[in-house]
Amino acid sequence: MKLEQLAPADFRTRLHRGDLVLQAGVFRYRLQSPLAQIEQGLWQLYGGYPCLPPQSFADFPLQLDHGRGLHRWWRRQVRFSSDGERPFEPLPQSHAFAQMEWAMNWCVSMRAHQYLMLHAAVLERGGRALVMPAPPGSGKSTLCAALTHSDWRLMTDELCLVDLADRRIHAAARPVSLKNNSLDVIRRYAPQAVFGAVTRGTTKGDVVHMRVPQAHVERMQESASPRLVIFPRYAAGEPTRLTPLPKAPAMIELGKNAFNYLVLGLQGFEVLGAMLERCDCYELRYSDLHDAIPRLSDLLDGLPEPEAA
Repeated sequence: MKLEQLAPADFRTRLHRGDLVLQAGVFRYRLQSPLAQIEQGLWQLYGGYPCLPPQSFADFPLQLDHGRGLHRWWRRQVRFSSDGERPFEPLPQSHAFAQMEWAMNWCVSMRAHQYLMLHAAVLERGGRALVMPAPPGSGKSTLCAALTHSDWRLMTDELCLVDLADRRIHAAARPVSLKNNSLDVIRRYAPQAVFGAVTRGTTKGDVVHMRVPQAHVERMQESASPRLVIFPRYAAGEPTRLTPLPKAPAMIELGKNAFNYLVLGLQGFEVLGAMLERCDCYELRYSDLHDAIPRLSDLLDGLPEPEAA
């Protein structure tokens, strides 16, 4: 059953009791919250996601509650906890949905060590995956959102999950986080895109989340073989440039963008190296999505299948 197929009263009751279990890619999240911002954001952006029976196993429990004491009514706050842990300071209650998304990322990055986890967007085309690691401000999420509406399938905006056994990438598709001017850029590029409410004044600026197209949600269980690694950088007014990058510096940069590279130790090194053996690597500088995206599509489509190891 999809979340949007629940009766609104049933949905609200499940969320308040902690009986709302959502499937997002390979993970299940058990959510509990009395906050209207969480309820509204889930209904708008996760309506097409599988909603499992209340007794189902969940990988990660998340509770997002009112602030304590005076902060329940005055300068209202949201507090996140998971299995008794409270890793974040309370935030203004207007930030509740963004806090939930950040909390979901935290749960995965801290606990899902059955994967090599990279801070990177992943999109699939023709069964092959494009991996885009990048630091904040690089234009990665904007490019990811535009690709999502350009005949590429979104697998993740934030958490690249590389299987330790077969080196394939598994999906963790959730709403794409956009910041500041990116919202207007994507509204112009993809008028059909659906967005949640804007969260203003966070430590990252103004944040909004873009709904994942339903066709992508329906394919969340499909893994993909990594084939192309792109390090993007938005550069205002510059022409699109794709520059080949040797695999040694690419591996160093990917290691810097890994959440659990050191936790996995030698295994992480071997998995990352094996993944890169399948991939061509490039640096991308761009300012025009209408030029950059066809270039990326043509590049991936023109790559031969990698030789067997």
